[in-house]
Amino acid sequence: MQKKMNIKKGDTVIVIAGNSKGQQGRVLEIIRKNDRAIVEGVNMLSKHTKADKNAPQGGIIKREGPIHVSNLMLLDPTTGKPTRIGRRLDDNGKLVRYAKKSGEEIK
Repeated sequence: MQKKMNIKKGDTVIVIAGNSKGQQGRVLEIIRKNDRAIVEGVNMLSKHTKADKNAPQGGIIKREGPIHVSNLMLLDPTTGKPTRIGRRLDDNGKLVRYAKKSGEEIK
């Protein structure tokens, strides 16, 4: 059985701890196996590549590295401030995520 994660692909999050603290971005990918996420423009790594047919020049490529989900916090859709996430049943009996600060449902 896979773990439940509060953060999903496409969410806008802020980094609350680590070298990238204070930066925010969109979640590009979730890696459930080791509780990590790749966030757009956060935790940039330099990857040295050899020349090949795709990149004839080779060189250094900047790309996002994974960051642990415990260091991320979802941004409230209404206020734009960091918030915790709760789950509740909506009118149709479906479980939905909501922002604890504003009570607003997260799409």
